[in-house]
Amino acid sequence: MTTSDALTASLEDYIEAIFHLVRKKKVARAKDIAKRMGVNNSSVTGALHALSDRGLINYTPYDVVTLTTEGESAARDVVRRHDVLRDFFVRVLSIDAPSAEEAACRMEHALPPGVRERFVRFLEFVDACPRCGDDWLEAFAERCRHGRHPEACEPCIVRALDKTRKETERHE
Repeated sequence: MTTSDALTASLEDYIEAIFHLVRKKKVARAKDIAKRMGVNNSSVTGALHALSDRGLINYTPYDVVTLTTEGESAARDVVRRHDVLRDFFVRVLSIDAPSAEEAACRMEHALPPGVRERFVRFLEFVDACPRCGDDWLEAFAERCRHGRHPEACEPCIVRALDKTRKETERHE
């Protein structure tokens, strides 16, 4: 079990906030973390001690906070889970961005690595498969907006076949 696996959902939220602050400002301060997360300073202090004890951040009271190498890796993992979920909700399920962001925040901590990797592989497949791609996703979004219209299937299939033929010709 890695250190990031042992983190609670709350500590994952803190390391994610630190990651984004460090990316933006090169360092994070307890007050910036509190503001970003909408929590009080004492909550931040407790979390910073816990993350420091796990070797994920460099922290001294009243000083700046930075990520250790292991902390950077753990934070990137949390951010990646969040981004994959948000992208799936927006691109595949046609959910509006604010709702997708909120759902990703709620779900990112609960996904086992195998499920998360399957999400990534699915999105890569959607991008690469000539039967899928943006046309397919837009057709799904249209169905979500307006319901089922079977007469739209044939033109969609014809477009997919044309796209496949062109892609095959391009590779030959």
